[in-house]
Amino acid sequence: MPKYGKKAQKSVEEAMHKAKRGQLKSGRSGKTVKSRKQAIAIGLSEAREKGAKVPPLR
Repeated sequence: MPKYGKKAQKSVEEAMHKAKRGQLKSGRSGKTVKSRKQAIAIGLSEAREKGAKVPPLR
């Protein structure tokens, strides 16, 4: 199982809270995120940009 850092966990947590409140928007279209999986993916993507310990995409 891949290992994730604390910063990655915090980033995903924040994305999930935003998604639950309806404040998380997707990339170019800017539409509201409805899928739980999509919210997690956005959180991990943001964590990667910040340099957190996140395994690379397959």
